[in-house]
Amino acid sequence: MQRRGYLDFLRGIAVLLMIDAHLFDSWTGFPDRETAAFGLAIFLGGMGTTLFLTLAGVAVALSAGSKLWRTRDPAAASAAVARRGLEIFALAFVFRFQAWILGWSHTPSDLLKVDVLNIMGPSIVVAAFLWRAGRTAAQRVWIFAVATAVVAFITPLVRALTPQALPDALQAYIVPVAGLSNFVFFPWMAMVFAGAAIGVLLDSTTTPADESRMNLRIAIGGGALFATALLGSYLPPLSSNSSFWTTSPSYLFMRAALVAVAVPGCYLWARVSGGGWSPLAQLGRTSLFIYWIHVEIVYGLISLPLHHALSLPAAFAAYIAFCGFMLVCSLVKDAVVARYRARAVAAVETATVVQGPTR
Repeated sequence: MQRRGYLDFLRGIAVLLMIDAHLFDSWTGFPDRETAAFGLAIFLGGMGTTLFLTLAGVAVALSAGSKLWRTRDPAAASAAVARRGLEIFALAFVFRFQAWILGWSHTPSDLLKVDVLNIMGPSIVVAAFLWRAGRTAAQRVWIFAVATAVVAFITPLVRALTPQALPDALQAYIVPVAGLSNFVFFPWMAMVFAGAAIGVLLDSTTTPADESRMNLRIAIGGGALFATALLGSYLPPLSSNSSFWTTSPSYLFMRAALVAVAVPGCYLWARVSGGGWSPLAQLGRTSLFIYWIHVEIVYGLISLPLHHALSLPAAFAAYIAFCGFMLVCSLVKDAVVARYRARAVAAVETATVVQGPTR
C-alpha cells in the first residue's frame, strides 16, 4: 500500500508543462508569439492538462482501491472518492473568486469561467460511481474503457449542439462558450475515465513483480492504442463536425495512449534511478498547490510588467527560473505543513499527559 513515487514524477512533468503553457502565453510578446517555436511551446504545454486529468483518473482507482482494502465496503470507498471530487469542484470556485478579487476584475461573469478544476471535480465524482458499478478489476477496466470510448465518439455530436435552453454558465460546461469555457466535459472527461482504467490495472497488482509486469502490459497496450488511433486519424471522420485537434476521437485516444506509455516509462526511470528524492516528484506531490499559486503569479497583477513583454529566449530563461522558484515554494509548503502537524501532535500528547487518558 505504498505511494507510487513514479506517478508523482509524472505529475511533476505535468506541472512543468502547465507552467510552460501559462508562462509563455502570458509573458511572451510580439513578434515572437507568431513563431513556430512559440507554437511548439504552447502545444507541449497543452499536454499538461492531458496528464493532469488522466492522472486524476489514476488516483480515483488507486484511492478507491486503498479505501476498499481498509474498509471492505465498496460503497463507502466510492463515496469517499466522490467527496474528494466535490471538494475539488468547490475549490474551483474559491480559486476563481480569489483570481477575481486579486485581479481587480469588474466582470461578474469571470466568476463562472470553466477551468480545469471545474471539469476535474465532477469527472472524479462520475468516475467514483463508475468504479462502484464494477465488482472486479476486469469489470472496472471494461466500464472505464467503454465510458472513455462513449465520450470520445459522442463529442463531435455534442459540440454540434446549441443547448439554448441552458444558461450560458451551464452551457459552458458542455460546449465552448466564448469568454466562459477554457475546458468542457466533452472530450476532457474521457481523460479521467482513461486514467481510471490505468489505475484499476495498477491497483490490481499485489507484489512488485506483478506491478512490473503490469507496467509492461500497459506500455504495450498504450503503444498499440496509439498506432491504431494514428491509423484511424487518416480515415474519413465519423462526423462532419469533428475537428482533429479538438473533437477527434483519434486525437483523444492518441493522448490517452501517450499517458499510458508515460506511466511505465516513469516506472522504469524510478527503477533505474533508485527511486530517491526527485524535484519532479516533489512538484508532483504538491501539484494542486503549485497550480493555485502559479496561475495568479503568471497572469496576475504581480507580474503585470512582464505581460507580453519578453522575447522568446527571455521567456525561456524566465521559465527556468520560475520553475526553480516553484520548487522552493513546494518545499517551504511541505515544511510548514510538517511543522504544523508536529505541533498539533505535541499538543494532543501534552493534553493527554496533563488530563490523563479518557475512557
